[in-house]
Amino acid sequence: MTATLHSLGPSRAPSLDPMIQLVSSDLNHVNAVILERMQSPVALIPELAGHLIAGGGKRMRPMLTLAGARLLDYPGSRHHRLAAAVEFIHTATLLHDDVVDGSGLRRGRRTANIIWGNPASVLVGDFLFSRAFELMVEDGSLRALRILSRASAVIAEGEVDQLTAQRRIDTGEDHYLGIIGAKTAALFAAACRIAAVVAERDERTEEALDCYGRNLGIAFQLIDDAIDYSSDAETMGKGVGDDFRDGKVTLPVILAFARGSEADRRFWREAIEEGRSDDAALAHALVLLRASGALDDTIARARTYGQRAIDALGPFPGGSAKAALTEAVEFAVARAY
Repeated sequence: MTATLHSLGPSRAPSLDPMIQLVSSDLNHVNAVILERMQSPVALIPELAGHLIAGGGKRMRPMLTLAGARLLDYPGSRHHRLAAAVEFIHTATLLHDDVVDGSGLRRGRRTANIIWGNPASVLVGDFLFSRAFELMVEDGSLRALRILSRASAVIAEGEVDQLTAQRRIDTGEDHYLGIIGAKTAALFAAACRIAAVVAERDERTEEALDCYGRNLGIAFQLIDDAIDYSSDAETMGKGVGDDFRDGKVTLPVILAFARGSEADRRFWREAIEEGRSDDAALAHALVLLRASGALDDTIARARTYGQRAIDALGPFPGGSAKAALTEAVEFAVARAY
């Protein structure tokens, strides 16, 4: 029987703890690879990379690779280096994103670009991308290399697509889902899929894990979109309303704009397209987002994608790995509450 988001609810809040416990020994090996491969005789590289890598991230993407391998009873160790490659790709994109966005906070700490400057952040991001590809090549699987290199290209395409859509209030829902499917979900999908590659499973198993990761990634990003307008800096690790001030047209804004009166639409055009996004404008935006049901519906859509992720696990046998992967979906969605 397939679990549902509604039926999972234990008395405790959903968390990543079951996944962390499931893969703790594997994650120690991954962390050792990360520590080894971020070293360089150029002192700024490990200093800057270490600031972000040690900055409190959940390691969710590499943990998905490790948990997927556990789900498939893979007995080897190839997934350790590939999981480290996944984390390097993710960290590199974060460094580049913070430069593009001009972000000052990530996970409650000052961003690398604020401390060391934009050029250093971009170049260290490039270094981490290169380390990721070294690890892929060392694994020796052309299929794993193809999956992760393709994901890297798709992520970059998604980021560029988002940049071209910035301050464009006419961005549609389908276009936006395409953006987050590329910039966020592609790496979730690849991280899961490569577990089937190292376990030498068939295409159907690869597709099932890819489907799980892709839908989880979309759900994860949609919740991020919602809590950008409904959380606080202490919880989010970044400023409230950063997307609004940056002119990012995320799903809550797309829905509120589509449902608004002419006066509401005029406000959104001025705020997003013309950059009139001070504290008073943010407060008014929150009123419109709540009144239109845009935040609730964004969360509802996230739950739909989360259920699709859980459904993708249907063919796999029960056990601690499947339970941990299922609860990871519940955790991703529960962050909005």
